[in-house]
Amino acid sequence: MKVAFALKSTLLVSLLAISSLGFAADWVSGSADWSKLPEIKQSKLGLYLTPQQAYDLKKRDPKSVALFDIRTRAEAMYVGWPGDADALVPYVEHAEIMTEWDDKRTMYKVEPNVDFVAELERRLAEKGLGKAATIILICRSGDRSAKAADRLQMSGYAKVYSIAEGFEGDMAKEGSKAGQRAVNGWKNANLPWTYKLDKEKMYFPK
Repeated sequence: MKVAFALKSTLLVSLLAISSLGFAADWVSGSADWSKLPEIKQSKLGLYLTPQQAYDLKKRDPKSVALFDIRTRAEAMYVGWPGDADALVPYVEHAEIMTEWDDKRTMYKVEPNVDFVAELERRLAEKGLGKAATIILICRSGDRSAKAADRLQMSGYAKVYSIAEGFEGDMAKEGSKAGQRAVNGWKNANLPWTYKLDKEKMYFPK
């Protein structure tokens, strides 16, 4: 119990570092110039992909490359998800009954998913893969996937890529779409996605 609590606390601290800084500084949409990547999107492994690069890599070698959507179940259900993903493995999750509010992030509170690594390892095992596998993570805009890559590095994984633009992308700063996630990302790149969920790929708390 103490170990689980300590892990949960550590993950929560990392989560709280994720604010609403969805803007991409001077990093250009679609660019692979990772030296300009905002700090919030940076992982310790320093492995990043654009949505198109991730899609191409997965299509070239679907059996050896694992693609995981690490957003919440609600995001996958209401926003859609990349149908080619191997599974939905949330890095954080909302409470079953959303009654607490996060004033700083102006959203319902989320909690670290302490089952994250175990669930991901279970999904890898289903594909016959282990810690040497090439793993791609996608979240909303590239911040959670970077933190999740750090968490996997702590568990011995060395080839974990973060899709730096995420599924929805970054927020536009100006114009008619200011405040909307219309700058980049998987959906805005017109890569395949769907609202149809595959139960076998969905996450169910153990």
